Amino acid sequence: KEEKPLSKNTVYHENIHTAQMKELLYVFFYLWYLIEWIAKIPKYGKKSYNNISFEREAYRHDRYADYVQFRKKYNWIKYL
Repeated sequence: KEEKPLSKNTVYHENIHTAQMKELLYVFFYLWYLIEWIAKIPKYGKKSYNNISFEREAYRHDRYADYVQFRKKYNWIKYL
């Protein structure tokens, strides 16, 4: 099966996650991601994924190619 190339928004979204991972030394990114997801399940249920701070920042800015270049470190904290 032929694969489609990733959209620009998806690439920008993943670039934001890469910046977040670097800030948290990768391991702590995944640890925080899991803890936050589990903590939000009681309030958001199936939508808890969409309410994780990392995802909220990435979805909010995934239309901007240069966002990663100008974002402040630990900007995801605003989305907690």
